[in-house]
Amino acid sequence: MTVRVLLVGNGGREHAIAEATVMSPTDVKLYAIMSYKNPGIAKLCDDYRIADLTNFVAMKEFIQRIRPNFAIIGPEAPLGAGIADFFEEYNIPTVGPKKSLARLETSKAFTRELMQKYNIEGLPRFRVFESSEGLTEYLEELGQVVVKPDGLTGGKGVKVQGDHFKTLNEAYDYAMEILSKKQKVVIEEKLEGEEFSLQSFVSGETVLDFPVVQDHKRAYEEDKGPNTGGMGSYSDANHLLPFLDENDVKQAHAITEKVAKAIMKECGEAYRGVMYGGFIKTANGVKLIEYNARFGDPEAMNVLPLIKSDFVEVCQALVSGKLDRVKMEFENKATVCKYAVPEGYPGKPVKGETIDLSLVGKDARVFYASVEDKPEGLVMLGSRAVAFVGIADTISEAESIAEFAVSRVKGPVFHRSDIGTRRLIERRVKHIRRLLQNNDGSKD
Repeated sequence: MTVRVLLVGNGGREHAIAEATVMSPTDVKLYAIMSYKNPGIAKLCDDYRIADLTNFVAMKEFIQRIRPNFAIIGPEAPLGAGIADFFEEYNIPTVGPKKSLARLETSKAFTRELMQKYNIEGLPRFRVFESSEGLTEYLEELGQVVVKPDGLTGGKGVKVQGDHFKTLNEAYDYAMEILSKKQKVVIEEKLEGEEFSLQSFVSGETVLDFPVVQDHKRAYEEDKGPNTGGMGSYSDANHLLPFLDENDVKQAHAITEKVAKAIMKECGEAYRGVMYGGFIKTANGVKLIEYNARFGDPEAMNVLPLIKSDFVEVCQALVSGKLDRVKMEFENKATVCKYAVPEGYPGKPVKGETIDLSLVGKDARVFYASVEDKPEGLVMLGSRAVAFVGIADTISEAESIAEFAVSRVKGPVFHRSDIGTRRLIERRVKHIRRLLQNNDGSKD
């Protein structure tokens, strides 16, 4: 029996999902709804539609005609707008939570207060503000802070003291800017440590993890410059990271399990989709930075090519509430992902310029993101353009493959050459070692 799968989205993450879907041993027909024609996804599809991903009425004719067995939602905006609720009206189960459960990502205040209510570990000190009352006092109480708008910001709205601003007066000004837009603001203690991403398939109380990944948000080498959607990422062959041990991943997994149970209790229905936890290893254990309700971009491109299990079968088990009956297995390979992005990204990226991939070779996996095929060539649309993933036995070998490919893109682009390099990873390891040693010393 042929399984008809509908993919919603059009970036590098969705290209990786599309590839994992069509590589399934199950007989699959893939369909897509995209806001622009991603050439990589279009090539893998039996049919597709171009539509606004939050204009559900525009999707109605297409979904009624193709009658998908299930849908996979890539980006956060349609989830936040309630696409899973809309699809349910047409009996289309969805790998992606309903609107009320997607608040795990769309409202940072909801997630923090959920964890607080159900006494889940890994929670930093925080307070949610809807006005300026008590704001100055709480900033002074914490000393070093992070300021977060409550809603979606495309990964670019969170500001950290020491990175994006220096003084508490600047933190106050940014918080007031958020409040002036009639939005809640979350003030949290600043945590020191190393961040990592743990993406999990969740269905009710069942949680199946993908290998952990470390993303690199900053635009420039040495972790400098503005935040981006993610310039690249890496994973290790042992499915840990050089600065993590098994206990760290178990802590992160336990937090996700407890959040899955809590949100089901809070909302009265099961979460079905991806819980992507952004965690940080500190001297005092693993803490949660935030949750996303979908795969990470670029992190999806690290883990999906490694899956040995039948991806479509696992998705079917997830949407039917039978995830506890399947396992996910992965290749023991290291991966390094590097994005080629337009000059000027993220602030003032060039748009409409062509790039040439004819010299990148065939060793790296190529995932198209913000590009379109036009008569004049492959045209950049202004966001991250194309991702290149090296897969090998070691991080070093995978980095060489990804670097060779991305450095041979011709056109007005740049990339971070330091992602996955021994020098940068050793810096991460030394950072954690120093924090742990200092913590031990403080206990003497």
